Amino acid sequence: MAPRLERFVSPGKGNGVRATAGIKRGELVYSAEPLAACVSNKVARDVCHHCFTRRETLLRCSQCKMARYCNITCQKQAWSGHKRECKCLQSLRPRIPTDSVRLAARLIFAMLSPSKSSSEELYSLEEHESHLSSMSEQKKQGLSQLASMLELYLQQEVPDLAQEMTSALPPSCREPLSLIAKVTCNCFTISDGELQEIGVGLYPSLSLLNHDCRPNCVMVFEGTKLQLRAVQDINPEEELTISYIETLSLTEDRQRQLEDQYHFTCHCQNCDSQDKDRLMLSGEKSTCRLLKEALPRLEALKAESNWQALQESWSHLLSTVGGKVPDENLYKLKMTDMALDASIHLGNWEKAVGYGEKTLPVYRQYYPDPHPAHGVQLMRVGKLQHYLEHIEDALDTFKEAYQIIKVTHGDDHPMTTELLMKMEECRAEMVQQSSS
Repeated sequence: MAPRLERFVSPGKGNGVRATAGIKRGELVYSAEPLAACVSNKVARDVCHHCFTRRETLLRCSQCKMARYCNITCQKQAWSGHKRECKCLQSLRPRIPTDSVRLAARLIFAMLSPSKSSSEELYSLEEHESHLSSMSEQKKQGLSQLASMLELYLQQEVPDLAQEMTSALPPSCREPLSLIAKVTCNCFTISDGELQEIGVGLYPSLSLLNHDCRPNCVMVFEGTKLQLRAVQDINPEEELTISYIETLSLTEDRQRQLEDQYHFTCHCQNCDSQDKDRLMLSGEKSTCRLLKEALPRLEALKAESNWQALQESWSHLLSTVGGKVPDENLYKLKMTDMALDASIHLGNWEKAVGYGEKTLPVYRQYYPDPHPAHGVQLMRVGKLQHYLEHIEDALDTFKEAYQIIKVTHGDDHPMTTELLMKMEECRAEMVQQSSS
């Protein structure tokens, strides 16, 4: 890990990471490739299984029929990692194991391969928590089923799994159940530039970072490479924190998710003060409840990509709600975001830009520090404004996005480069308009 960081025991939290020297906002604190990673099943047809890039057309592995690649180069570079997995996938066809099973298998293959060294890690696989002792029986049962699937999945390629795991893995990882528990508790979601999930990966040292609902660091990805950046100035000896979950939710919901998934109760400043809850629930109570109850239905339509039905449902709800609930209401904001997605997919650009512009003042309130989600939202709205030739508005939106993205992603990230190009295009078009 970077020399400006050290491991320490964080009061009430266990292991943590703190700064040994001052770190400025926007600085790259740490970057790492994963010990193991795999593309998520739900995007397996759309993302290259080597470089994790989204593409319209991908080459398919002729043997397992699942892995997909940009080109022959990506396929060749991936072969050493895919070789054993390929046989496992073939043996289970047409069934496809879950992401966590595939990730655990890739981890075992990585540990069996002597070329993979984790000696520089601040936090070894052995030290990762499995949280099995604090889990409900129901959750343990679910993990036991995944552990059985892992054994079945590896049967052909690693017939003597117990012996192989004993020789290659540290003691606390030798039981399939313990390994699966560690993987599910400590893996990170790998996202693309639009913050959409594309995979899962294990980054051992970064599992040391503790959670805060208003963290001083954020993680962004370039392919599978994870970059940790400071979004606040950090003093020497101050703890570095990230958010394990989407923070744009009520305190009660955040705490429940953290308890269920990570087995701790959050006592950060935001949780103890319930800072934004009143604003998130603002508006007439009965109307707020109506939106809350309708939200799962709209989320299901989005998951099915049923954009027409989603837009119709939202239009109907909007006519019912009227001005009884302000734009800051959490449920209204989430629905407006979904209506933005639906309008983009249906090509209703004017509607889309209207929905997008409505969300921006709310995002500013809910993300006081630079946050990738706020930067990405501004970029989406800026692109819509640009497409509709609202050039001055687009330039202002892109400028605001740039102030965030340069902190959260850094100067060299493709997103930052794209933004600079967009601003340049707007300026050139404004010059052209003024001279004609």
